[in-house]
Order: sequence, then C-alpha cells, then structure tokens
Amino acid sequence: MPNPQSTYVFKRVGVTTKNRLVLAAMTNKQSFDSGRISEAEIQWLVRRSEGGFGIITTAATHVSKCGKAWKGEFGVFDDNFIKPLISLTKRIHYHGSLVIAQLFHGGIRSPEDLTGVQPISASKVECKESLSGFSRKASEDDIRRIINDFTSAAQRCVEAGFDGVELHGAHGYLISQFLSKTLNQRQDRWGGDLEGRSKFLIEIIQSIKRHVPKNFIVGVRLSPEIKELDIILNDTIDLAKKLKKVEIDFIHLSCWDIYARSIEFPENPKTISEWFLSTIGNLPPIISTGNIWSSKDASNCIEQGCDFIGVARVAIPYPDWPKNIESENYHPSRGPFTVKQLEKVKLSEPFIQYMRKWDGFVKNEPQ
Repeated sequence: MPNPQSTYVFKRVGVTTKNRLVLAAMTNKQSFDSGRISEAEIQWLVRRSEGGFGIITTAATHVSKCGKAWKGEFGVFDDNFIKPLISLTKRIHYHGSLVIAQLFHGGIRSPEDLTGVQPISASKVECKESLSGFSRKASEDDIRRIINDFTSAAQRCVEAGFDGVELHGAHGYLISQFLSKTLNQRQDRWGGDLEGRSKFLIEIIQSIKRHVPKNFIVGVRLSPEIKELDIILNDTIDLAKKLKKVEIDFIHLSCWDIYARSIEFPENPKTISEWFLSTIGNLPPIISTGNIWSSKDASNCIEQGCDFIGVARVAIPYPDWPKNIESENYHPSRGPFTVKQLEKVKLSEPFIQYMRKWDGFVKNEPQ
C-alpha cells in the first residue's frame, strides 16, 4: 500500500507529483463576473499549496462564455485571462505543487439570466435555468464549437503554466448531460448507446491531446452514479475502459463519500471505489474524493486501492491538512467555524457566504 506522502509519476507525460494528496476543485465564487480570476481566489489556492498538497485543482472554469454556471466563476474562454493565471501557476509552483485547471461547460446548469443565452444541452429537455423552460438541443456545429472551446481553453492553460487540465464530466454539467440516458435523447452519433453518449467526451480528450505538449496532463472527473440522470456504475466502468484506450492520465471519482456503496448494487459490501477498481485491471491513476477528514479516512482511501486522495471541504478550514495527517491520530473538528477562522485561512467574504449554505459549516454569530 503506497504512502500518501510518496511521490507519483504520471507515466504518459513523465510528470512527478511530490505526494498523493489532491485539493479537489471547489466552487468558491471569489472571482470577477467578467471571468478574470481574482487575487482572493489566487490566495485561496496558493495557501493550500503552501500547506503541502501535491496537486492543486482550480474551481471549475468555463471554456465558453455561455457555459458559465454561477457568479464569481473565473473563465478561460479569452486570451485576456492568461496573464493573472500565470501569476497563479508561478506562485503554486513555488511551493512544489502541480496545478490543474478544471475545465467545464454548465450546459443546462448555465442560467440564462447570467449568460444572456438559452442554455444548451445534448437534447431539448426541461430546464429551470431557461426563460422558456427548456434547453436548446446542441446542433452539430454547436458540438464542434464547444469541443474547440475546450481545446482552446486547454491551450490557454498551457500558456499560463498549468501542468494539466481536469475535464469536469461529473455533477450534471454538460459532459455528464451527454453521458446521461435521461438527458441525452439524441438518435445521431452523439447519443444512443454508451459509445454514442461518450463520443463528446472522447473527442474533447483527443482534440486537446492533439493540441497540447506531450508532457501536459489530461484527466477526467466522473460521477460513478447519478440516479436521476440514469448514470449507472456499470456504464461508468465501461466508460473508464474507453478512457483507458485513449490514454487518459487520471480518472477522478467524485463519490461524495468514500465509504458509500453503490445504489445500483446495495447488497454488495464493496464501496464504489472498491467496486470500480476491482472490475477493471490496469486502470489509469485513480483519485477518489468524498467525506475524507481524518488520517484514518485518508488511509482508508489508499487501502481501497486508490492512487490519490482527493479532499475538498476539509481543506477549507485546514489548509495544512497534508502535514496534519502525518499523525495517524489526526481527527479534526468539522465545525462550525467562525468568520475570523475562515478569513485567517484565506477565504474572502463571497466564499464565506457561499459556505453558509452548508449546514453547520459557518458559525452563526451576532452581527
């Protein structure tokens, strides 16, 4: 069983990370509405690299202007955004961490009152973010344009000094809308069986890899299961086999809870990660994320067979978490945390306000 503090070499690209601890992408709403990253968001990420994470992943960043999903989200759809991102990558590299940009398009989760255009998706489906109540079905030209947008965004990330990108194929955003049997009702080559539904993702990967240097990491984040979208574990396992064939550099399983069992196979004692890993041999490196707080949780993630430990919420109040888990008895408090505590670890007001939506995270204090 590998030590979480041990190095790892991404074989295809020949890039080494100093440990197996990953700051997962987190919505934080700290950047400018124009799409330009803010100093507050940069400081938030740099503080976690200073804390010892081997890989720092940015929040989801939209590749198309129409793909924005929330206020305060930075973008990579314009060359004008490159300069401040160079500052970000240099400051993270100073602390010895790799930095990965998470690329995405919101699809039906991109509000029309935010983007000014009707949300687009694999098919015309009901959409609460649309003024008409429905999304617009992506045409062939739309699909090609968005694939090009992902590719151009990755090229900007190269220019800005990122070590790689993570394609956000989880949580119901556009890539997972194409993967969904519920939302993807197409009868052409972009829909139907898994071969068709995964074509959008596969072509994004192939296009990016053709246009970036050979030492640039390209990974994918997936939701193993989303019941309401009819994304099932067996399909995700079959998708992982396809991703293996196109030589993806890592697969990030967004489990929400590393101890959770499959909703598809509730009688099976294996966790989702264990089920996934035991079914496919010789997988690309696996990151698993969800409900990891203590050093015991981190060890359990590795014991399940994962190559990397991904964390999100624990890294908010505890930026030095990678150093803290060197103690096998480390078991941090889950909050609530005061505003002063959160400000001290580089959260600005918009991020703190966003975290109030999570019950019990931010302490209610008298004004």
